[in-house]
Amino acid sequence: MNSQNQNYGRHPAKLGLFCWKMPTSTAENYLKAILARSGSADGVVPTGAIAKALGVTSGTSTTMVKSLAFQGLLEYHSREGVRLTAEGRKAALVVVRKHRLVETFLVQVLKMDWAEVDREAESLEHSISERVLSLIDDYLGHPAVDPHGDLIPRLNSPQFVRSSRQTLATCAVGKALQVEHILDQSPAFLTFIQDNGLKPGTRVRLRRRDPTGGVVECQLSGRNCVLGLAEAGKIEVKVVH
Repeated sequence: MNSQNQNYGRHPAKLGLFCWKMPTSTAENYLKAILARSGSADGVVPTGAIAKALGVTSGTSTTMVKSLAFQGLLEYHSREGVRLTAEGRKAALVVVRKHRLVETFLVQVLKMDWAEVDREAESLEHSISERVLSLIDDYLGHPAVDPHGDLIPRLNSPQFVRSSRQTLATCAVGKALQVEHILDQSPAFLTFIQDNGLKPGTRVRLRRRDPTGGVVECQLSGRNCVLGLAEAGKIEVKVVH
């Protein structure tokens, strides 16, 4: 790595510069996108993947990540990609926490359709203050997950992804299960989940899986529900007793 790239991974204060400032809404979107693709291990994320996720050109993405690296929020390596620093991960988790708490408030209190709240939360997450967010958290009773089953990061435990990856496409047949998390959160799929009564918290039993026919049959609330394997693979579950 050359000296120029090394400087992109150093905090401005260490360079004798004092220009760090709170991330803008655009910067927050970048940090959140990087966090979502780096996972709990803070892996390296290619700049091309960031550009694709945010719908921008590779040049625009590169310019922004260099700026974020200069602010000490991530490390940038031109031939590899980017990695969040401790400061960048903290900033990204704050945004994720805001987003998921706002979604929960919109669904539970304002009774908005859970397939519509993502767009609203995207806007509100950049403007809501920590004080108001804390009041929302208190009012909701400090929920552990949002309406889609995503973990809400806590200030003292910044976990934001589930460790279990068992889905209706991979779990054991005949077990009593509970829907935990919906992986595909597009409005169309969330509407499909709602129409079939498979929202997080729902008890379900997998009756059969037919790999040849590409379907699974579940029993819930006294009725049967048949899903394609592709759809079943987007519904995370846990075994209950």
